[in-house]
Amino acid sequence: MSVGLLAVVDDILSAALKASAKAAGVVIDDAAVTPQYVQGITPARELPVVGKIALGSLANKFLVIIPAALLLTAFAPFVLPYLLIIGGAYLCFEGAEKVLEWFGVQHGHGEEESRDEKRLVLGAVRTDLILSTEIMLISLAGLDADMGIWMTLAVLSVIALLMTGVVYGAVALLVKIDDIGLRMAQSGTAHVVRTGNRIVNSMPAVFRFISILGTVAMLWVGGHLVLVNFAEVGVHFGADILHGIEHALEPLGPVIVWIGDTLFSAIAGLALGLAIVGLVLLVVRMLGKKPNFHEGEESPADVHV
Repeated sequence: MSVGLLAVVDDILSAALKASAKAAGVVIDDAAVTPQYVQGITPARELPVVGKIALGSLANKFLVIIPAALLLTAFAPFVLPYLLIIGGAYLCFEGAEKVLEWFGVQHGHGEEESRDEKRLVLGAVRTDLILSTEIMLISLAGLDADMGIWMTLAVLSVIALLMTGVVYGAVALLVKIDDIGLRMAQSGTAHVVRTGNRIVNSMPAVFRFISILGTVAMLWVGGHLVLVNFAEVGVHFGADILHGIEHALEPLGPVIVWIGDTLFSAIAGLALGLAIVGLVLLVVRMLGKKPNFHEGEESPADVHV
C-alpha cells in the first residue's frame, strides 16, 4: 500500500514539474510585478503584506482558477480564450497606465485615498489572478489528455502550491534584502560591512529596475495573451505578425526569437493599454467623475492597518 502511494505521489510530482516548467516565463513575470506593490511601506509591514498577497494568490488558485479551469475545460472550453483576452487586456491597461506615469501623466487619483494597505493588497491580488490564471492554464495544457479528473486536480494543486511558494518566497527575499544588507553593515567584520553597504546602496537601483521590469512584464504577458487568444477565436492578424517575426528571427537562435516575440507583444500590449486608458478616461469624464486607477502600489511609509 505504501509503495503504491509513493508511486502515485511520484507521478503527481513528476507531472507537476513537467507541466509547470512551461509556465516558467510567467512565473518570472509574476515575481517581477509583485515587489512594486510593496515599495514605500514600513519595513515592519513588508512581510505581512507579502503574506497577505500570497494568501490571496492561493485563494485565487484554489477557489477560482482551478475549479473554473476544470469546469470550463469539461463543459465550455470555448469560453477560456475570451477570459484570457479580458485578463490580458487588463494587464495591458495597468502596464500602460504605469508607463504614462513615467512621463508625468497623472489621472486625478487621490494620493492618500488610494495608497493604503488594503487597496495595495487588493490590487496585487487582482493582478495575481490574471498571471496565476495563465500559469495554471499553461500547466493544464501541458498535462496528458487522458489523465483522470482526480489526478489532474492533484497535479494542479501541487503546481499551485509550488508556484506560489517560488513567487512569493522570491518577493519576500527581494523586499527584505536591504534589511539583510543593513544587518551585515552593522557587523564587526570589515569585508561583511563593505558587502552590506554595497547591498544597501544598490537596492534603490534594483527596485527601480524591478519596477520597470514588472511594467514591461505586464505589457508583454498581456499583449501576448490578447494576440494568441484572439487567434483562438478567429482573429489571426496580430498572431500572424507574431509568428512571422518568430519565423524571420529563427535562424538567429531561440534567444533572439524570444526577444523579438517579447518586444512585439509588449508594443502591442502598450498600444492596446493606451487605447483602453483613453477610453476609460473618456467614459469617466463623460460621467463627471474623477478617474482613480491605482490600488496603492506605492503606499506611503506611514500606512496603518
